[in-house]
Amino acid sequence: MRRLGDLEAEIMDRFWTWNRPATVREIVDDINTTRPVAYTTVMTVTNILYGKGWLLRGKHGRAWLYSPVRSREAYAAALMEDGLGESKDRPAALVAFVENMSEEEQAALRKALRNVSRQAQADS
Repeated sequence: MRRLGDLEAEIMDRFWTWNRPATVREIVDDINTTRPVAYTTVMTVTNILYGKGWLLRGKHGRAWLYSPVRSREAYAAALMEDGLGESKDRPAALVAFVENMSEEEQAALRKALRNVSRQAQADS
């Protein structure tokens, strides 16, 4: 998975933060509170995100209403998977990754592994 570009990430961040569908106008207005950006630029990038499968869209009056296909967490997980794929030794890469985690993150990882293991046993 290719990492999102700066404006793509900024647009997706709004969808993930708001947790609701939004129009291009809403996104432009929100971005313009911190920096200037043209409506047409955001519209173009939003259409690109739709074309790449990141967003769904439906008509709402005369405007398109967009919503994310994947969560922020699913995006982060895909980036981590790609990062692991870059290593010739995935177990060593995992060890290095875990060594850089905080105690809280390691505890969350252990809990996630237990939950996945339980789910796999329940599915078999």
